Amino acid sequence: MMKAFIILGAINGFLAVALGAFGAHGLEPRLTERMMDVWEKGVDYQMFHTMGLFIVAFAANKWPGVSAIKWSGIMMFIGIILFSGSLYALSTSGIAKLGMITPLGGISFLAGWILLAVAAAKGK
Repeated sequence: MMKAFIILGAINGFLAVALGAFGAHGLEPRLTERMMDVWEKGVDYQMFHTMGLFIVAFAANKWPGVSAIKWSGIMMFIGIILFSGSLYALSTSGIAKLGMITPLGGISFLAGWILLAVAAAKGK
């Protein structure tokens, strides 16, 4: 499990940096200031939760067998897809209804952090 979350963290770290650079150099001239802020919010939260995936990986090594750790990482990854992904799609398409997906990603992030706390409480 540790290996999977390190791989997911590394891939998402790469993507966050690449998407941040793409936004700054490729999209900035094409997007409104508001939509650029939306893009950047997606990049920020992707990177924050990339670090969360690394924390989950190391917690999985420290407390093997605590299932809340696995679910914490899964929820953070789902959050990245739903939250950041919906913000990327919203900012580039302008389809406002995509913003309805974003809170589901936020809830996934919250669940991931709570599950990490539960795992730490259960770990020995």
